[in-house]
Amino acid sequence: MADSREGKAGRRKDERRIEPGYLIKFSIKIGFYAGLIWGLVRWLATGLNFTKVTQAFLIDPFVPRKLLGSVYWQFAGWAAFIVMSMLAALVYAAVLGRLRGPWPGLLFGAVWWGLFYAWLGPIIGALPPLYNIGWSSIATDFCLFLVWGLFIGFSIAFEFHDEAEREPVTQASKGSPQLS
Repeated sequence: MADSREGKAGRRKDERRIEPGYLIKFSIKIGFYAGLIWGLVRWLATGLNFTKVTQAFLIDPFVPRKLLGSVYWQFAGWAAFIVMSMLAALVYAAVLGRLRGPWPGLLFGAVWWGLFYAWLGPIIGALPPLYNIGWSSIATDFCLFLVWGLFIGFSIAFEFHDEAEREPVTQASKGSPQLS
């Protein structure tokens, strides 16, 4: 005899199926807000001299470095960070979206920091090598990438694993003053 919680297709009713189109739109939205919020926090950290790495580090290989200090290029760098965050959220949803807890998001942020600051950034000229950046910049940007990854990871994982939505609905939980 089949389990009473199984549906027509043999899938358990408490397993929620997320449509790919919805997941893509949701991930892009999460990435947009991650870039908006944490890019703004990063801009503040740059303005307070916690980091020497300019806000426009993502567009550094494409624009002469002397221009990157202007406010227009800082906004362009913020926009590039938002676009990068949207792409990163799509990658997270595809690769790590089914994992629970804070560790996948923290690891994701650390990997992106390593990608930009330790590997690809110095190769393409977007960032100086780590030994030239300074400990304050390294610690600040590493922590910002950690919370950025945590934001993306928790937001997407919550959408995959929202347990409250799967709880059985009873009359008492609908707000009825009498028990059923």
